[in-house]
Amino acid sequence: MISYNKIIVYIIILNILGYLIMYIDKRRAKKQQWRISEQTIFLITFLGGGIGTTLGMYTFRHKTKKIKFIIGLPLITIIEIVVIIYINVI
Repeated sequence: MISYNKIIVYIIILNILGYLIMYIDKRRAKKQQWRISEQTIFLITFLGGGIGTTLGMYTFRHKTKKIKFIIGLPLITIIEIVVIIYINVI
């Protein structure tokens, strides 16, 4: 059985990673370098890094003009939180 401590560490690492990829992608966009794919950003969000990617999006003002990011990242995060709460209540 997976312990809650391991799950918490996993979530923390993914959110730090999500925050960092938004920073790195923004920096690369400014320098017109190779970019991190949108699929990768959504994958990190879907795997549990939604708070980090959303926070990074607004901190670095990156992807804030794209509707799929403005709605998608927070929506995925909210759905995951609701599912986690629902699973723990049952």
